[in-house]
Amino acid sequence: MADQKRHKILMVSDFFYPNFGGVENHIYYLSQCLLKLSHKVVVLTHAYGNRSGVRYMTGGLKVYYIPWKPFLMQNTLPTFYGTLPIMRTILIREKITLVHGHQAFSTLCHEALMHARTMGYKVVFTDHSLYGFADVGSIHMNKVLQFTLADVSQAICVSHTSKENTVLRSGLPPEKVFVIPNAVDTAMFRPAPEKLSQDEIVIVVISRLVYRKGADLLVEVIPEVCRLFPNVRFIVEGDGPKRVRLEEMREKNSLQDRVEMNSLTEAFCIAILEAASCGLLTVSTRVGGVPEVLPDDMIVLAEPDPSDMVRAITKAISILPKIDPQVMHLRIKKLYSWHDVAKRTEIVYDRALGCPNQNLIDRLSRYLPCGSWPAEDIKEAPDFSLPNSQCLEFKEGGSLRSR
Repeated sequence: MADQKRHKILMVSDFFYPNFGGVENHIYYLSQCLLKLSHKVVVLTHAYGNRSGVRYMTGGLKVYYIPWKPFLMQNTLPTFYGTLPIMRTILIREKITLVHGHQAFSTLCHEALMHARTMGYKVVFTDHSLYGFADVGSIHMNKVLQFTLADVSQAICVSHTSKENTVLRSGLPPEKVFVIPNAVDTAMFRPAPEKLSQDEIVIVVISRLVYRKGADLLVEVIPEVCRLFPNVRFIVEGDGPKRVRLEEMREKNSLQDRVEMNSLTEAFCIAILEAASCGLLTVSTRVGGVPEVLPDDMIVLAEPDPSDMVRAITKAISILPKIDPQVMHLRIKKLYSWHDVAKRTEIVYDRALGCPNQNLIDRLSRYLPCGSWPAEDIKEAPDFSLPNSQCLEFKEGGSLRSR
């Protein structure tokens, strides 16, 4: 690869190994494939426990664990300019040409994109999640995202639904947002050598046990499925505030021998792909970008309603004997590849570096839709006073009386 086409990329996020999750997987596998394409890749994240400083991973991937401690959900405390000196040092030392930030609620990502644009670097942002528009947390996050992405070079989303969501939340022009799905390491997730017996059906649930992941639905679905199918057993892998409700459900219905619960630090958001790569039939709710992930014959979709989920699981059990795990694995291998993701991301990098440089005035104009400075012609609300006959005064004891 010609030197002028060789990118020097800084991946930035609060979420990276040794933490586990979909974002962490995405950054790691994408970085490994970009290294194989002769690009230079450096990862910047915060310290995890005693893991601080510079570490090297497989393929010579360099990771900077800067000495910032997380304070909430693995996010560092927002400092705006507190990380500028160390980020500037890394950008100059590693001769970075492009900064790639990951995940909308990563504080480190937002600060890195802001500092990089201030220093004149081209930046790319990848959004991995969907957010609402009504609750207080989403309103706040959407405003922060709108400000950060006002000056971004290009953006990437993992599904078309995610692209629509990001464009609406951030106000980015749709032509600047690309759709590149996640992938799966099919060499790691393979079917069992021999086809499993149908005498016992094991349903595995891998998810963070929180409301937005549909954990409340399991409380009603699991007892009904166990009642309909005596040969069904559940394994629930995950942790979260809704775990208590599931344990209460298991005790109430005496399902201790049929519902096994294990703890995980974090669930993989690409669990559907990993399951399909193992040759397993998947049942999921029809929400977000899930319907885009697999062909209709490899997944059974249900509405986020307990009765419809029971119907979907019943349908999945009926077609289970027709599933060939090896064939499903080979199909996933062709459909989803990290090497393909890296090549498509490389195109986005080329587009970002091809964006024209802008002066300060042009850059600042992008921030106007985020909320301009209060204008001088905003009228002040007038003061008014009550007539003397209607004036009120406090009486002794705190009550009011007319004067």
